[in-house]
Amino acid sequence: AGGYRLIDGVGRVEACGGSTALGSAPASLAAPVVGAASSSGGTGYWLVGADGGVFSFGSAGFHGSMGGKHLNAPIVGMAAAPGGNGYWLVGADGGVFSFGSASFHGSMGGTHLNAPIVSMAAAPGGNGYWLVGADGGVFSFGSAGFGGALAGTQPSTGPSSTVGITSP
Repeated sequence: AGGYRLIDGVGRVEACGGSTALGSAPASLAAPVVGAASSSGGTGYWLVGADGGVFSFGSAGFHGSMGGKHLNAPIVGMAAAPGGNGYWLVGADGGVFSFGSASFHGSMGGTHLNAPIVSMAAAPGGNGYWLVGADGGVFSFGSAGFGGALAGTQPSTGPSSTVGITSP
């Protein structure tokens, strides 16, 4: 099976290139959808809102959320744990929240950051993760090794700011 799914800020999911849409977020959201992750095998997915609310579809089981709980900063992304039985959420302040089989390996919550966190990625094997800031700063936890950063080489706002990180 090939293809991919596109998700917009109101949680609408559009299947492209042979993929299957398994559902969309409810029409009435408390906060915009800011991230998504596929479960193992691509037969399910999660959506996460800026308020920490998680929506699960297909084989992606619900393992908890931060919806309705106090957050120091909005959620900006998520990553799936290998095996599809858990996920991590990350806030703009670097706070990390672990659910299901996703183990907590540390966070930047409570630490001064030069720029907000914009994304995260799971390390291969799922025993760690990377966080990346808008200025290109990379923070490694668990088995996620540090391989370099873009911090200091680009602005933290505007079209050339860092917007994401992926694992190999």
